[in-house]
Amino acid sequence: MEDFYHIIVPALLAFVGTLWIHPKILKIAIMKNLVDNPDARKLQRNPVPVMGGIAVFFGIIIGLCCSQTMFNSPNVFMLTTAMMIMLYIGTIDDIMDLTPTTRFVIEILIVVWLMYVNNSSINSFWGLWGIDTIPVWVAYPLTVFAAVGIINAVNLIDGVNGLSSGFCFMASVLFAIIFYKSGNTVMTTLAISAAGAIVPFFLHNVFGNSTRMFIGDGGTLVIGIMMSMFVIGILNENSLCAGFANDGMGLIPLTLSILSIPIFDTLRVMSTRILRGTSPFHPDKTHLHHVFIELGFSHVGTTVCILSINFFVVAAWYISYKLGAPVDIQLYIVLLISIFVTFVFYAYAKAAIKKNGKRLAFFKRLSKIMHFEKKGVWLVVQRMIDRL
Repeated sequence: MEDFYHIIVPALLAFVGTLWIHPKILKIAIMKNLVDNPDARKLQRNPVPVMGGIAVFFGIIIGLCCSQTMFNSPNVFMLTTAMMIMLYIGTIDDIMDLTPTTRFVIEILIVVWLMYVNNSSINSFWGLWGIDTIPVWVAYPLTVFAAVGIINAVNLIDGVNGLSSGFCFMASVLFAIIFYKSGNTVMTTLAISAAGAIVPFFLHNVFGNSTRMFIGDGGTLVIGIMMSMFVIGILNENSLCAGFANDGMGLIPLTLSILSIPIFDTLRVMSTRILRGTSPFHPDKTHLHHVFIELGFSHVGTTVCILSINFFVVAAWYISYKLGAPVDIQLYIVLLISIFVTFVFYAYAKAAIKKNGKRLAFFKRLSKIMHFEKKGVWLVVQRMIDRL
């Protein structure tokens, strides 16, 4: 019964909350022309309302409030406050285009504030390379770097229909499982509320025609700060996940595997920009999802492929753990696969596109298999979603 109140009820209410408010937010966005207009860098052909993050945030809050988690846990209340600030900043960015520097500074300040009020940071490596607790002068800068990096990685993966929301749903479910197994009821409720709130938005974003919205920077910043706090909650020396580490589970490889594609794709994109002599925040079309589109994959096909790759990284880590691999070997496996599917595969695919030979023909044939939108069952589901 306790599991019912801490898992099923928050997820269900978060789902219903987002489902109920989505059409209302959509109507306001259309009336006020709050849309993301197509340009040379973006992949959509028509203007799309961009206030989806507000609907997801509303669903999360409904799930938390009805479970009383937010009222019983000061840490969750502070995180919810930070999420609200992020939603506000991200929504302003969606409408007015804030400078990257302004956003970056605000993100740092929010992370530092959360570290201070919650007295929490990434201060344990949990046995990786023989290191357990790390000193404060290392832990604090590391936490800020990691948290801000996660926030921006989640934000930058938002490029094709269903990708950011699909990834955030998958990550939220995985984090919910971890926290549930560790006995952390508060974080389980938060993670499962996020998963439940994302589902209706994902369905509209992927299947919707007249009801499609983008999650926008408001939504990705909200989910990004939440993901960063999940990581801090696992890699803190007072974490309830200590039992997993004592059993040989690499907590750093675990969290890195869940966030692998956003993190390593962002590292590749930003390092490439710097090597070219441009700002790491200068927008372009060099993300992993862009190369899938170039190879002929549809938006949904691209989303399915990238999420499958990310899940494969998690599965590879889990298999290595179950086979008894040491913590450092678990990390190296995650690093090797992540680098291969982001750096090496990207370079291979770009070379195939440039040469326009047999390799590209293979990818084109593969991409056709993934073109299942706009026909058959898809159209039936689309009409159902548009009526919601």
